[in-house]
Amino acid sequence: MAEDPLPESLDVIAVAPHPDDLEILCGGTLAKLVKQGYKVGIFDLTSGEPTPRGSLETRKKEAEDARRILNVPVRINVELPNRVLMDGPEARFALATQFRRYRPGIIIIAAGRTPAASPDHLQGGLIGEAARFYSQLTKWDERFAGTAPYRVPHLVYVPFPFDAEQRQWHSQFVVDISDTIDLKIAAVKAYESQFDAARFVRVEHLIRSTNGYHGARCGYMFGELFALPTPVGAPDLVTLVHGSKGTLAPPQIPGKDHPPMG
Repeated sequence: MAEDPLPESLDVIAVAPHPDDLEILCGGTLAKLVKQGYKVGIFDLTSGEPTPRGSLETRKKEAEDARRILNVPVRINVELPNRVLMDGPEARFALATQFRRYRPGIIIIAAGRTPAASPDHLQGGLIGEAARFYSQLTKWDERFAGTAPYRVPHLVYVPFPFDAEQRQWHSQFVVDISDTIDLKIAAVKAYESQFDAARFVRVEHLIRSTNGYHGARCGYMFGELFALPTPVGAPDLVTLVHGSKGTLAPPQIPGKDHPPMG
């Protein structure tokens, strides 16, 4: 049976340097967005190769397997170079061309400086920010494969949990992924070339611990943290505040089944 054609536009595009980055950072949210009916795309800036464990063919298959697990309809490799990924005009043109082609309402960009891991992570965030600006530029269509200018309305950051810096974002929010955490874990596990059995145990522990912490702060079993370059805006204070359940384990109010303690 033929697969459904790719959508002409996307509601949300998520961008990160390597296959597996977005699964680890926000795979639960991407799966949840799809369940909610939004058109979602994963855009890997590089193939992730070379690595000590993988190959181009293996990584491509693993990325496709992960896409299917999350049920994300679109996954595109921007085909920038791994290991030497650098923010610059050509990288900005390449990603901005994808923004102009798919015209998302929201882009999610992996953000953080990770000196214990790949420097591509920092560069990828810079490329994403710049490509959003480049996407709207006029009189330069030949640099964007003839696509028309487009301004992406909203930018969201998904921070690396092992960022070297403690950042003061204008605002942060947490998405409840309690119902998609298992899909997220399964998508990460698809990258068997990168996470053998012993390494996967540690990665799963990191994911569940991090998402458990962020979720619990808002009363969820698991949550993914996001940040904005602006304050959070809302037309309704009550709806905004009630999006959080408050605390995962609220104190019991003294009463018939819980006598006063002091």
